[in-house]
Amino acid sequence: MKLLRLKITDPAGFRSLPCGFEHHFRTEWSLQDELAQPDGFAPFVCAGPNGSGKSNLLEALAAIFFQIEILRGRRSFLPEELQNADQEFSPVAFELDYLIQLPADYVQPGSPDWAKVCLRKKTGKRFAFYWEEGWTDFNTDIYRDPSVDPLALLTPQYVLGYSSGENEILSLPFFKLRFVQFDEYWNVLTQQLPYPGHPETRMAYHLDNGFSQAILLCNLLFQDEATLQPFHEDVGIEVLREFRIIIRRSVLLAPEQLAAFASEDQNQRQSLDDIVKSNPALRAETDDAGSTRYRLNLMYVLEGDEKSSLVVSALKRCASLHYLDEATDTLVLDYWVNDDTRQAFRENFDGSPLALFQAFQVLLTLNLYSVSDALKADLYQSTSHYVSETVPTLASDERIMCFEFVRFSKQGVEQSMMLKDLSDGEHQLLHSLGLCLLFRETNSLFLLDEPETHFNPDWRSNFITRLRQCLPGTGNVGQEMLITTHSPFLISDSKPDKVLVFAKDKTSGAVSISRPDYNTLGASINKITMNTFGKRETIGGHAQIELEKFRARFEQGSEDKEALITAIHQQLGDSVEKVLLINTILGSDQSGTGEAQD
Repeated sequence: MKLLRLKITDPAGFRSLPCGFEHHFRTEWSLQDELAQPDGFAPFVCAGPNGSGKSNLLEALAAIFFQIEILRGRRSFLPEELQNADQEFSPVAFELDYLIQLPADYVQPGSPDWAKVCLRKKTGKRFAFYWEEGWTDFNTDIYRDPSVDPLALLTPQYVLGYSSGENEILSLPFFKLRFVQFDEYWNVLTQQLPYPGHPETRMAYHLDNGFSQAILLCNLLFQDEATLQPFHEDVGIEVLREFRIIIRRSVLLAPEQLAAFASEDQNQRQSLDDIVKSNPALRAETDDAGSTRYRLNLMYVLEGDEKSSLVVSALKRCASLHYLDEATDTLVLDYWVNDDTRQAFRENFDGSPLALFQAFQVLLTLNLYSVSDALKADLYQSTSHYVSETVPTLASDERIMCFEFVRFSKQGVEQSMMLKDLSDGEHQLLHSLGLCLLFRETNSLFLLDEPETHFNPDWRSNFITRLRQCLPGTGNVGQEMLITTHSPFLISDSKPDKVLVFAKDKTSGAVSISRPDYNTLGASINKITMNTFGKRETIGGHAQIELEKFRARFEQGSEDKEALITAIHQQLGDSVEKVLLINTILGSDQSGTGEAQD
């Protein structure tokens, strides 16, 4: 995917992006140069002061592709709140152009591999979606084959988000689609429909610790040593030792919840017993007091016999040991990891870490079972910055799926470590790079909001290099990535056409984007700090105050200059500012001597 142009035409604008905001990601010249001489993967680096609108650009793209996902979703499971034809999602009007790389089967021989896609949405109008002629000639199968969804074919395979902080606006569309994914699965259970074993939605976001553990496990189980080099060199992770997966198979249902499982044509006359008998995922049981309770097996469409390819069955075949605690209906799977374990995962999950990750996604999403329909209805219509805080956090023994005892060896540490033992920076690196490794074979859009905030300077200086290692940008796939940052290191590793400098007008609040007027690739950190972030000092604020005190003492002219210079050396470390002040003091002596001779 290659972004070309975004224009916000919503009369209310979008966040700090006003109506009429427009940005061209690539000029016609730079695009043709990029296509003719591909230089591997390179992200767009969004830089600028705090509050300058960097994150808003990522948020706008996430909000737009959320609308596309809703348009793509099967109406059989989309909640009513998202099916309302009159409902307008923000931004209600926009224009988005990009190139998408197509499978060879859908392109005529001799045509370009890229299609230019144009999305248009006007206030109160339906979504317009078309491709521009001249970029590629489609095989007629794209029009004739009813199984081909052009909307799916001409959009990114996945849209992936990550934020190091609590960027609720960026996460909100991903968060809503996670509940849509749960509704899809719930619809399968109630209607006894087949299930593909992976999410329908193609948007994924770092949501909780469970996702972090899933990303790490999938990479350590599947990737080879060369691919895992960043994990080894930066974090020091060597070998995955063991982990446990706990799956709570069933949950209790209130009698009124059984109505959702009734046959539509018999909804008014089916008894509770008839409903239970008609759906194999349901069962009735009698408790110690003689009362009837109803239980739903959430795993019904995910588990099968020993030969089944369903998710739970596959996980069982990969386990070193598994057992069912019948008292709690909880499945426990233990893995002591060796070469045979890794081979078992490859054989049972199509040799793909992404296939395993999507299986984990399905299981982790079932932890939303406790959220009420009323709360979900509010969430689907919410624009709140605090929507995630309204969703209850389950205790570990109430979750449908969780990981435990994820242990690995680490350089310089004798005992095996757990993921929770790592620092914030190590978590950030493993998650952001791990996400890239999982989706490296896809045409995806990555939206990373300040992914390096907890990195040390060495990791920041190498982050672009690590991203290029994880996403080589070769073959028949291509990723697009936008990163917001305050780090000059990321700019120094980027060409000027991939650096977006944000500024916000203090009076109107309008956001503008420009490109650096100097060659950023290889530029010094000091130059970038001064030119892009407007910070001319190379020392901290307190040190600058102390230095100005020395300057004031010199300007008073009452102190011995040699003694003053000695005091400066004793109290301040080396810096450009210190050298300039000392040169000023020494220069005043030479100037005074010259005047005396005259």
